[in-house]
Amino acid sequence: MKTTLILLAATTALAPITAWADAPAPAAPDSPSAEAAADQPSAKGAFTTGVAKGRDLLDTAISASTISSSDLAKIGTTSIAEAVGNIPGIRAETGGTDGRTSITIRGLPLDADGSKFLQIEEDGLPVLEFGDLYFAGTPQFLRTDLSLGQVQAIRGGSASTFASNSPGGVVNFLSRTGEDNGGVLQVSSGVNYDLGRIDFDYGGKIDDHWRFNIGGFYHEGEGPRASGYQAFKGGQIKFNVTRTFDGGYIRLYVKVLDDREPYYGLVPVQIGGSNDAPQLSALPGFDPRTNSAWSKNIVNLQSLNQNNLPETINLQHGDHSKVRSFGIEAQFDVAGWTVTDHFRYSDISGEHNETSGAEFVPAAYVGAALGGPGATLSYADGPLSGQAVTNPAGLNGNGLAAVNTYSHADLNSLNYTVNDLRASRVWTAGSGKLTTTAGLYASSQDINVLWTFATTLNDFASGGNSTMLNVTTASGLPVTQQGVLAYELLGNGGLYHRLYDVNFRVLAPYGSANYQWGKLAIGGSLRYDFGKVTGAVYGSDLGGGRVGSGSYDFNGDGLISLPESQTALLPLSQPGSVGYSYGYLSYSVGANYRLAEDLSAFARYSKGARASADRNLFPPTFNPTTGQLASSSLAYSPIKQAEIGTKFRTGGVTVYVTGFWASTTDNNYQVGNDDNGATIVTAIDRTYSAKGVEVESEARKGPFSLRLGATYTKSKIDNDLYNPGENGLTPRHEPNFFFTAMPQFETRLVSIGANVVGVTSSFAEDTDLLKQPGYVLVNPFIEVRPLARVTALLNVYNLFNKLAFVELDSAAVPAGGIVNALTLNGRTITGSIRFSF
Repeated sequence: MKTTLILLAATTALAPITAWADAPAPAAPDSPSAEAAADQPSAKGAFTTGVAKGRDLLDTAISASTISSSDLAKIGTTSIAEAVGNIPGIRAETGGTDGRTSITIRGLPLDADGSKFLQIEEDGLPVLEFGDLYFAGTPQFLRTDLSLGQVQAIRGGSASTFASNSPGGVVNFLSRTGEDNGGVLQVSSGVNYDLGRIDFDYGGKIDDHWRFNIGGFYHEGEGPRASGYQAFKGGQIKFNVTRTFDGGYIRLYVKVLDDREPYYGLVPVQIGGSNDAPQLSALPGFDPRTNSAWSKNIVNLQSLNQNNLPETINLQHGDHSKVRSFGIEAQFDVAGWTVTDHFRYSDISGEHNETSGAEFVPAAYVGAALGGPGATLSYADGPLSGQAVTNPAGLNGNGLAAVNTYSHADLNSLNYTVNDLRASRVWTAGSGKLTTTAGLYASSQDINVLWTFATTLNDFASGGNSTMLNVTTASGLPVTQQGVLAYELLGNGGLYHRLYDVNFRVLAPYGSANYQWGKLAIGGSLRYDFGKVTGAVYGSDLGGGRVGSGSYDFNGDGLISLPESQTALLPLSQPGSVGYSYGYLSYSVGANYRLAEDLSAFARYSKGARASADRNLFPPTFNPTTGQLASSSLAYSPIKQAEIGTKFRTGGVTVYVTGFWASTTDNNYQVGNDDNGATIVTAIDRTYSAKGVEVESEARKGPFSLRLGATYTKSKIDNDLYNPGENGLTPRHEPNFFFTAMPQFETRLVSIGANVVGVTSSFAEDTDLLKQPGYVLVNPFIEVRPLARVTALLNVYNLFNKLAFVELDSAAVPAGGIVNALTLNGRTITGSIRFSF
């Protein structure tokens, strides 16, 4: 461990988070609902995460939700982002796996990937200090399995004062801790795709003071989209043991994750029509719902590592995530104070591999375009390696080739140490109760990451049969080398080949006071974040005469080919030193009034911020000579928020309605596309505002239930420093309306229902020209409990096989009729059988 963190902190007076339902429907013994019940308190019960003393949600000025483990099973996906996207107010964009997702909340901007304004936690502590690290999003190092008890979420408000870098909210994945004796074993398999998985969880009491829980999963297979190889492989195991005593407990826990998944990134689709009403369809011979750009024929890629020595990248590793973590959690009473401590050290590493077309060219013309008149086109790999492409116009049924970009990141170290030690006390003050808190949070986040890029020539075939292509001039000169055009971004002189070796430290004292008097509760909280950033960065992007491109003889033939003459390298003798500090104050004040037993109203105003991480550590936002950011305002993005809401709960009906407003500044880099679809990197320095309404409700009547979450937002770019022509426009990827619904019929023997997800259209880029179509996905499920302790589950994701678009990478309909798109999976059917013991 790089540092020892011993802290004093206090649990917040945040309101408790409550369950979706007022009262869960009766569940059969040993059913998934019954299994989850032990870990899910009712809506009227006190919730313990992030609170000093539990209180009824109707007595608190905060918006919060939970998803039970049984509901997660019915949602029908193990994707972290898609699970989080079922929480009202939260928008998630993903291709169906856990790498490089984009998550935002309440209309806050999605300038880039990651979860910049939303903190994702596991067992009460962040998975990573920053949710938008390049090529290393938080969901990549988190998984769901049967050891998960529930997911809890706080939206807006006081989230900014009770966790660092979380002004938009906090989503917390909580593990089971062995409160009940017994275990579960589940075997799952794709019905119409190749992926097998086994999950297990077992826990219980050892004696009157000791209990434990152990669980995890393992999966392997090709997955829901064809790649031609075992794209999914790995799993995790989690263990915790708890010792209880009078007034408290102490818990030790460990987690080991070693898993790889493919990153389902951008692939080409056909586009026509107008910007307002684009017509999108799959390419002939390549349907993105069931195919990916990954292939059994494309395995390795050569590059130079962080020491400018050759290395071979295995592209089929996809997103490889490795975590070894150890934690301690404790709670005890001292002189009337309740003290809690959460500590965790995580050894985190891995790699990210991504592929996307940079420029699409008809295969019939690509030879002449790259090699001049008379140039020939041939296969660079696969069963036809070395043979000429005899019918390029009909290649794979679509006749398409692409100048392609492969992106690779060596995640050498994202090691993370964090501690939050809290104390709280409830005082009698007059005829009311005063809850006070005080505390300190500290963390140390390493970012040691190498970026590598290569430019290749690829085709697009179904069934995992895509290949790289070679071009040879009429005189016999190779333009490519095993399909590679350049061992860097073509024509960029080694730009973006970077090495980060930086450490971020955060120290944040915080505290709160909440007074409850009769029907009225008033509270406020403060937090001050001190940040210190040290280390070094390397790359020709730093300027100052640094050279980032050279030559290397990768095939060892003693000659330098055209691609080998364009090889990215690091100017190792010319690092840019990083050394700066920052600090900012966050606060939140709120009031709640219990109008009646079934009804309350609240209001809250908050100010928080999100510190910058790796995205500002190269010019023009960083000065490599001084080690300072170009401006102190780049160190963090402040956010102001206001919310007002009402909560109604009676019998089997629960309705929570919250109106919100937010304003923020964001300094970032946005990878986007111009009107012709060409990739561009744009510096962002903007202020945004968003307002809207979110509704969370549930109704239960006998065996019937309906859960509904809906969010309406109106977002706006208020002021763009670099592109004032975009002032007043709607930010990209911000739909006005999105919702989730789960109707369900449940008896002791069967549960039948569907998870329905809907999103209206949004703009592909900030220029507000090309619209991304909205979609509605229907994901039915059926659970059957034929025997005691046996449950069979069938999930269908995307029942109607909707071609649903998450991202279109073009500012307008391109003249070529091809656009890069990130899509959701097509219809996938998964069957599972679960045994309880």
